Amino acid sequence: MSDMWNDLLACLELKPVVGIDNIALEGGNQALPYHRVFGGQVLGQLMVAAHLACPDKTVKSLHTAFPREGRSDTPIRYHVNILQAGRSFATVSLLACQGEQVIATAVASLHAPEDGSQRQSLPEVGPLPGPEHRVEMPLLPWEARATDDLDSTEVSAPDYTLWMRTPPIEPELGAALTAYATDLTLIGTALRAEEGISHTGNGTDFLSAVTTHTLWFHRPVRSDGWQVLRQHSPILAGGRIFGRGDILTEDGQLVASYAQEAMFRLRS
Repeated sequence: MSDMWNDLLACLELKPVVGIDNIALEGGNQALPYHRVFGGQVLGQLMVAAHLACPDKTVKSLHTAFPREGRSDTPIRYHVNILQAGRSFATVSLLACQGEQVIATAVASLHAPEDGSQRQSLPEVGPLPGPEHRVEMPLLPWEARATDDLDSTEVSAPDYTLWMRTPPIEPELGAALTAYATDLTLIGTALRAEEGISHTGNGTDFLSAVTTHTLWFHRPVRSDGWQVLRQHSPILAGGRIFGRGDILTEDGQLVASYAQEAMFRLRS
């Protein structure tokens, strides 16, 4: 677990590329047992790249499309173009490339912290599940708990709640690590409503791949305190899955929201 955690942190240490006109940064890939790059890693690196372009602001939204899968044996180069940067807001576009191939394109909006009125309207967060509800996810190198079994092939409502917290980490990495985790369980959440399959059947019972992913950050994010990922998938149609979620603190503060669309094809 510690090796995978350190590997992920190393991937978030983007290095500047010298000799290119616009802002260019490069990052390595996780050492995973398959040849593809995990989309959550790309989301985390995009968050870091956007913040490095405008260090006086924090990312308030990230809208990402994945036109093709990335290869784990090739570093990813992030080209960042600052479209607008004012005192309060900034907008940057980002391309994630391997050679001439674009594997992700994104637009990030950033905002300088400021005070203002606050309100939220959401159901309260329930109690933290006990240690007996700890779950192991191959791509999640930190503690997680859930009361529902995402591996089950029995039909149930397309909802899922995951509690998680990372080891202690610098606050500026909290949003990137949270973004990483949002790519893990939305497809599995949608498939809870389908008879006889679960997310474990990808590549055998069905084929799926994330096509777009959007995050919104409402408040500062600390990943090393308990976070509640509360998810729902309202529709599966036309060969696509759609799901969305909220991220709350243990005391019920809404800190982020996210949505994802993915290709979904049953194998005949």
